[in-house]
Amino acid sequence: MSTHLAAQPGEIAPRVLLPGDPLRAKWIAETYFDDAHCYSSVRGMLGYTGTYSGERVSVQGTGMGQPSLAIYVNELIRDYDAQQFVRVGSCGAISASLAVRDLVLAISASTDSAMNRVRFEGLDYAATADFALLRAAADAATAAPVSAIVAPIFSADAFYNDRPELLMRMAEYGVVAVEMECSALYTLAAQHGRRALAICTVSDHIVTGEETTAQERQETFGDMVDIALQALLATPLPQSTG
Repeated sequence: MSTHLAAQPGEIAPRVLLPGDPLRAKWIAETYFDDAHCYSSVRGMLGYTGTYSGERVSVQGTGMGQPSLAIYVNELIRDYDAQQFVRVGSCGAISASLAVRDLVLAISASTDSAMNRVRFEGLDYAATADFALLRAAADAATAAPVSAIVAPIFSADAFYNDRPELLMRMAEYGVVAVEMECSALYTLAAQHGRRALAICTVSDHIVTGEETTAQERQETFGDMVDIALQALLATPLPQSTG
């Protein structure tokens, strides 16, 4: 039992979806899982385990920002041996090639966070997705079909940024969207030899000003969840976890 999850041994599946919003975790469990049960409500950060297409899957809210996500991913790995993670979150588009509700399969995540600068003592670490999960998600998106691209994103520390022009500089180098968690997820997965991917739905467009409502962000991003679940189930787990 970990400090922030308090789940019993065996309650959390090897495959885990990671929405930032705990109410999105609840919606995913109620909408997609059979026999879902809540294994944690510590600090209101809901976590559920159920079955999807006959396979056990968990969904765990992580909160907003890299420090918050890192708490839950560390404990999911250290205390519950979770193997595969797909972040299912929202992002803001900074590229004209994206529209609201498009999906971004994040191949890598740049960041302004100091977390990795401290970790690597000033070296720049390239936080990247697991290729097997990325390929499975891209295949699922193509088959759906949905409007999705594979592209780099930016994980910001601040939601309200005093220097928005810096995001536009990122766009000049191929970064298409901004969110707040992916870089930490990819780094922790690499450190512990786990698979990780971020799939984000464009909830607002920083260039055009178009946006979705809070209710829509919580409950209507189904394409993202469908593809995430397909990618998790299509990617084999290590033999040791069954």
